[in-house]
Amino acid sequence: MNDKQKHYQLINAQVAALIDSEPDRIANMANISAVLYNQLAQVNWAGFYLFKEEQLVLGPFQGQPACIRIPMGKGVCGTSAETQSTLLVDDVHQFDGHIACDAASNSEIVIPIISASGKLYGVLDIDSPVHNRFDQDDKAGLEALVAQFVSTFDESISE
Repeated sequence: MNDKQKHYQLINAQVAALIDSEPDRIANMANISAVLYNQLAQVNWAGFYLFKEEQLVLGPFQGQPACIRIPMGKGVCGTSAETQSTLLVDDVHQFDGHIACDAASNSEIVIPIISASGKLYGVLDIDSPVHNRFDQDDKAGLEALVAQFVSTFDESISE
């Protein structure tokens, strides 16, 4: 196990301690955003977009003000949500249809949030001012974090 994988184990343990007994998704997203923003190096934005009214709407985040609404299939977030797959983008300026919410962002990783029943809930979005910032260790660590978050969902509650 490398240092980055160990770091994600610590981050995920910290997140578990914060969210495991808390059913409120918004509160959990706020704390997850804060942990990621403060614990990941070379990150200038960390947060969530929620799937509402057939588009993504800004949720809890840390960083500069962001785009409020993103159409499905547009930009990295909308593409990740539409395809329901994690996207690692080494240079966002080369991504067809990139939406520049913060001109300082150069790379990005977006993980879709899909409930146990298969419902798209939104995406976790993390931006960096550094090109090629995110790799397969980030992907694995963040997908595990999202899975942990989804495990707290009570799907009988609509938020």
